[in-house]
Amino acid sequence: MRKTTLVAAGAALVLTLTACGGNSGTAAPAAAGNQTQADGGGLLASPFTDAIQLASASKQGTEKSKSAKFTMEGSAAGQTINATGAMAIDGANTKFSMTSTAAGETTEMRMVDKVMYIKLPADQQKEMGTDKSWAKISADGTDPVSQALGSSLSQSAEQSDPSKMLDQISKTGRIISSDQTELNGEKVNHYKVELDVAKAVDQFTGSVPAAARDKLTEMLKGKDIKIPAELWLNKDNLPVQVTMDQGPMMQALGAPAGDAKFTMKYTDWGTQVDVTAPPADQVVDLGELMKKAGR
Repeated sequence: MRKTTLVAAGAALVLTLTACGGNSGTAAPAAAGNQTQADGGGLLASPFTDAIQLASASKQGTEKSKSAKFTMEGSAAGQTINATGAMAIDGANTKFSMTSTAAGETTEMRMVDKVMYIKLPADQQKEMGTDKSWAKISADGTDPVSQALGSSLSQSAEQSDPSKMLDQISKTGRIISSDQTELNGEKVNHYKVELDVAKAVDQFTGSVPAAARDKLTEMLKGKDIKIPAELWLNKDNLPVQVTMDQGPMMQALGAPAGDAKFTMKYTDWGTQVDVTAPPADQVVDLGELMKKAGR
């Protein structure tokens, strides 16, 4: 299997989980704000001034809506990545499907029951000596690929809920400014926030594979790292767009200077989303496949 497929898939997954992720926390009840008229006859509350209330309000909205479609544009490891997908939010049973493009290659992925399925192009099936069109990575796999991604996969279902990123903000961030504006013809509350990594390092390493987590935690401790982000929430306090620049953290970890940014856009909150595992007779275990090929 060409490494670029796994790099593209992994980078897209990391960006998606970063956009949606972070360890969950308990937020205080949201306070009511002044109401202003929004397009479509709804009411847009005045922006929150407290990050904990902001996180709580969004979490309530996503738990009620339970599903959404999304697009992502970003960069990681020197690669530009684009993705589209949909998620059905159900705590640890959250499912999502995503098609990403990076390094000129398109990769289709599905997460079902904490198992990641990656579609294999025909040339890669031939290269790896299999007639199966899907490879799976299990959280408890013993092969190098599964061990590298396993702990992340075991958490990713729950972390696909975008309100978890707001939990991260409630523990490590502050609202720098806010205003009311329009995005795609819809009135929204726009927030500029700043995340302070030193306040809760574990919030930024929770989805990292266990083998690297302790080392990364040690590298981040005591460093003055601020991560800028922006959020646009609709009248139901549902995210419609999120941007984040993780460049400062990547540089603190020794990565070359460069972009580490993403933009997530959410639409169709509450729409029906059906994500199923591929047919069993079309699935091969990625670890076994790579072992057979001597990779």
